[in-house]
Amino acid sequence: MTDQLGALTTIFTEFYYWVTVVMMFLIHVGFCVYEVGVSRYKHHQHTLMKNTLVIPLVTVTWFFFGWWIYWAFPTGPGIAPSIMNDSAALIIDETKFSAKWYLANSEFMAVNLGDRISGVFWAAFLLFSWTAASIVSGALIERITTFAFGILAIAIGSFFWVIDAAWGWHFDGWMLKILGYHDAYASGVIHAIAGGFALGVLIVLGPRIGKFSSSGEPRNIGPRNPWLVTVGLFLIYTGFWGFYAACNIPIFDLGPEYGMEGVTYWTATNIYVTPTTLSGITFNFLMSLSGGLLAGYVVAKGDPFWTYSSGLAGVICASAGNDLYHPIQAMLIGAIGVVIAYKMHFWVERKFKIDDAVGAVAVHGYAGFAGLVICGFVLNGYPSSGYNVGAMWDGSTYASINPLGQFLGAIIMFGVLGMLPGYVIAKILNGMGKLRIPREVEIAGLDYKIMEDDRDAEKAIASLTR
Repeated sequence: MTDQLGALTTIFTEFYYWVTVVMMFLIHVGFCVYEVGVSRYKHHQHTLMKNTLVIPLVTVTWFFFGWWIYWAFPTGPGIAPSIMNDSAALIIDETKFSAKWYLANSEFMAVNLGDRISGVFWAAFLLFSWTAASIVSGALIERITTFAFGILAIAIGSFFWVIDAAWGWHFDGWMLKILGYHDAYASGVIHAIAGGFALGVLIVLGPRIGKFSSSGEPRNIGPRNPWLVTVGLFLIYTGFWGFYAACNIPIFDLGPEYGMEGVTYWTATNIYVTPTTLSGITFNFLMSLSGGLLAGYVVAKGDPFWTYSSGLAGVICASAGNDLYHPIQAMLIGAIGVVIAYKMHFWVERKFKIDDAVGAVAVHGYAGFAGLVICGFVLNGYPSSGYNVGAMWDGSTYASINPLGQFLGAIIMFGVLGMLPGYVIAKILNGMGKLRIPREVEIAGLDYKIMEDDRDAEKAIASLTR
């Protein structure tokens, strides 16, 4: 970097994404604290260990193949023609972050002083992956084996959510082009798919012992530590700021991208290169959070657990369009999403005997699905991506945001890439006898089993040293 202003811009962008990674780490801390607060004392160590293992399992698999999937399959199985091979801009102009640029210039074996984006951008997406796996984790507490959860975490964190990100977030994604899919802050790309995946697993896994009476009526197994639940969710709220920022491009020249040759206009954009500002999304984040909290307090009749969870559900529901909504729209959409998620949770629980221990399917899955559908109506006709404001590089244009495209996108995210794979993988694990812990271990507590294993190990070591 020979130009000082250019160097400052580059280093600012690098630092920007680095800060989002640090903030998003709080989401994972929040999930750990939150799940321990919900789980019963006899399962605490296992709950913490399960969340801890997400970090190495998803990070390593994301390094080896997850990130590659994002750049390799945006057009799916040939559903839409790719713009990447035909665009001279992506090949000649190395300042543009593209698949070809990334693959040609990234060096992971040593520090590459010429690359100040790949590592931090890779890490930002990695933290999204951790979030997807952690969402699934909470729904399954107190009865899933560590082995099964490890497989499921890798599947959702380094494979299935990456496919939907390639289809629905990547600038070359076929869902943007054909469906007009718009999901700026991941109502579907992370939350709906993870909620759907968790539901698919829960169908096979079954409820915790004692959750349902002999007549089939659900029993409330409430949080064991409301303080930890509260702190955990507030940490997730805090980390969500980093999540929102990581879904933006901090500084981008819209001139040539919008067909305005010779014009320079620098601004922040969302992941689709549609102009937005941190100021604007700050309004909408806080208003959707507030709408969710208020609606949760009312619909749950003051229940603390659902009130706190509803703040998160409100943000998730509004996230699809929070780059373009008016703050009052964000507040109302967040409130609507909470009512839908809350009602759906208890209807599904009673009707299908699904035991979602922390309400993850509701807060992330149902709220995310509703948010995508609502976005299609509220933003009908808006550009799905900044790349369809004027001519694309190959002369084509993207479909605009529309209700049908958003509904189909929600089905793909929640059902096709979420619930179906979760169900199939859980079925396979169950058939192998690896999905659920034995009944006696569940009754005694997973931590008791851990202590028993520790004592056996100590005895074995002692016998060897005699």
